[in-house]
Amino acid sequence: MAGTKIFLDSNIAVYLLEAQPERRNMVASFIADDRYVISTQVVSENVNVCIRKLKLSKEQAFEHGNFLMDAFNLMEISATTIKLAFRISERYGFGYYDSLILASAIESGCDTIYTEDMQHGQSILDKLFVVNPFKEAGI
Repeated sequence: MAGTKIFLDSNIAVYLLEAQPERRNMVASFIADDRYVISTQVVSENVNVCIRKLKLSKEQAFEHGNFLMDAFNLMEISATTIKLAFRISERYGFGYYDSLILASAIESGCDTIYTEDMQHGQSILDKLFVVNPFKEAGI
């Protein structure tokens, strides 16, 4: 997978806060690798999970958001990204926010997306391959 750019979905990035070490350590290993990309949506969704689900303080949630922006390549969502998300949603039947994640991955030049929310092995627009990294690792 040398040269491959990999997009991390929100549900993967949040494992950096996981109590169980297997998944947390796996995601933490991505930090040192410049191939990994997230979007502004991933940061926002992670902050929301921190506050609403994990009951962290805003300060802790924002610290996590800042960490994500510093640790990974950050792709900003544009009007072009949104239009591509519309097309993906119509073609594949995904919800809008999942489609926006996929569009962000494609727009950022990634050929792989790590996620638990979609079918492992699926191809999107013949440009993006869906991978559940935990399934591949047997975790």
